[in-house]
Amino acid sequence: MAYGSGAFRTTYERDMALVDSRPRWIALALFLVLLLLLPAVASRFTLELMSQVALAAVGALGLHLLTGMAGQVSLGHAGFLAAGAFTVGILVEAIKAPPWLTLPAAALVGALLGLAVGIPSLRLRGLYLALGTLAMHYVVVWIGSEYQARYGFHTGVMVPTFELGPLFIRSAVHWYYALLALALAATCVSVNLTRSRVGRAWMAVRDREVAAASLGIAVARYKLLAFVASSVMTSLAGAVWAYYRSFVSVEAFSFTLTIEYIAMVVIGGLGSVLGALIGAAFVILLPYLIDSVVAALQVGEVQYYLFPLKFGAFGLLMALFLLFEPLGLVGIWQRVRNWVLLWPLRYIPLRASR
Repeated sequence: MAYGSGAFRTTYERDMALVDSRPRWIALALFLVLLLLLPAVASRFTLELMSQVALAAVGALGLHLLTGMAGQVSLGHAGFLAAGAFTVGILVEAIKAPPWLTLPAAALVGALLGLAVGIPSLRLRGLYLALGTLAMHYVVVWIGSEYQARYGFHTGVMVPTFELGPLFIRSAVHWYYALLALALAATCVSVNLTRSRVGRAWMAVRDREVAAASLGIAVARYKLLAFVASSVMTSLAGAVWAYYRSFVSVEAFSFTLTIEYIAMVVIGGLGSVLGALIGAAFVILLPYLIDSVVAALQVGEVQYYLFPLKFGAFGLLMALFLLFEPLGLVGIWQRVRNWVLLWPLRYIPLRASR
């Protein structure tokens, strides 16, 4: 809350509220109405982009819980996505399992992987923990590639249309609303976890493990819980991705995908739910923005360097944000918001007034 704006939290109930002021309620309602009405005016391509952003936001929120909240380094995020997607592909191909079975199974596989990675994390830190999660990624990818090769799915596994009772999700509009609802649900879960006792314990572990343990926080238990919660949300995102694409292939879950998700939480703002959402939108839309700029310039020679340009942009932006804007895009948004709230009653810092 910007000091000097006239809006202050004066009770514990207001401090714990998801939306603590009438202007924010109005802004949130207008934003949701805009999202709901978007299919009436947007093209199919725009809906596809928004659907990709919504699905990426779920995966980014999963990484936010582990890295942004609990401070645990992970280079195996694409492995959790692949685990959920291949759980759906294998169950559909083997026993024609419906979504009411494949989605809980994907969540269970994610929880087991979270435990498998989280238990060694109790003895590992920093680079060693990152290498451990990276090893998990390659193990999952190897299992997926072996399944494809052994059973003749050299190009991938086909997944049928999502059908859950009377609910059929086929068209771009259907998928847009379904993924939007999933992203909103993941956002609500993440925000409530941030405000809960679990979220406060994660932040304490992230900031200083020794101090958290001295306060009576069970560091080992909360570390494991962070890995399990993150992997469950990420595996569910991978499972929904399989139905959305109607296709599962091991080539879709390379290490590059992990880099993209790390870019989402870093560029958006590490440790912020809003930052994960903004970062997901930015990273998904950035390649299309580069394509549009290149097409507008009509420079044919650049097409050869287009893919390295897109991939290199993530690394360059992460370096620039870490150096000059550690709070990410959400930090820029907060400064702009505070400037608007305080204008024209801006204050002069004490040192500048001397």
